Amino acid sequence: MTKTRVALDGKTVLVTGSPGFIGANLVLRLLKEMHGGTVVSLDSMNAYYDPALKAYRLDRIGRAAAESPVKHVFVKGSIADQALVDQVFDTYRPAVVVNLAAQAGVRYSIDHPREYIDANIVGFFNILEACRRHPVEHLVYASSSSVYGGNEKVPFSTDDNVDHPVSLYAATKKSDELIAHSYAKLYDIPCTGLRFFTVYGPAGRPDMFYYSATEKLVRGESIRLFNYGNCKRDFTYVDDIVEGVFRVMQGAPRRRAGADGLPLAPWAVYNIGGGTPENLLDFVDALQTALVEAGVLPPDYDFAAHRQLAPMQPGDVPVTFADSAPLEADYGFRPGIGIREGLRRFARWYAEYRR
Repeated sequence: MTKTRVALDGKTVLVTGSPGFIGANLVLRLLKEMHGGTVVSLDSMNAYYDPALKAYRLDRIGRAAAESPVKHVFVKGSIADQALVDQVFDTYRPAVVVNLAAQAGVRYSIDHPREYIDANIVGFFNILEACRRHPVEHLVYASSSSVYGGNEKVPFSTDDNVDHPVSLYAATKKSDELIAHSYAKLYDIPCTGLRFFTVYGPAGRPDMFYYSATEKLVRGESIRLFNYGNCKRDFTYVDDIVEGVFRVMQGAPRRRAGADGLPLAPWAVYNIGGGTPENLLDFVDALQTALVEAGVLPPDYDFAAHRQLAPMQPGDVPVTFADSAPLEADYGFRPGIGIREGLRRFARWYAEYRR
């Protein structure tokens, strides 16, 4: 798809979901790369996982902002709060919006469905409405590989049918893509959705497998490998995700008119995934090696005694596998950091963070 160049320097960029995992890393990248302007972070700092980790990320952002020519502003609140979202847009008039705020987690959505409707549907609607009233150059938003559900065709392509989600979380993300398309068509808002594939890395989400497994092993507890370890995931290191987002921000779908004179929807969706699905057992072996190398666990740790094989969980899928060729074709980038290097970086960070 033909893109419109979007310059970031000197402008205001709104990143919702910062200081979340991806959001915080994106803001750090913007503070490093931009040569002026303002970055506004918006996050509710909720207790879905330990807010202390979000505070840690926010502190990193604050220290980076002190050395950057870019102004950073943090606003605490939820995108489900329409009045707050409107106030942020009225005050800062962002030119580019990256909506990463969401209630995450496939399994959590089974027991807490309303939180997903509030954050992922109502919250995203509030962002779109604000972009309609205060036109933006580009809205980039997080979707998820979960939209592919139990898709048996691999690799997963954005051309595949994704009408059969297996979790409410996935359904809300697919809904976001559809709602974004309607707003792009009706109001000519350039929108790009990004389907992230199993993001991991330093200062990540403690509910993600690699992080929660590390915590359990440190405590001497057992880790459960679902589907008896016969799962494959397209693990994607956070720096690769941020690189993809950063590039996409600067290339918006071009506004064009159709034969009827009305706007064609300036809308696109891309996968961001490593393109190399890893068997869960191999991933665990790489994690264990990294934790020993970093001194998090002793060399004689009995890993075999701390593994339990378990059946598949509701909402889970056996494999994820991204086709990132369109991302490479349009933005010249394909994720390339492998799990062994990525997990080594995580383990070294975790060892320091524990201190």
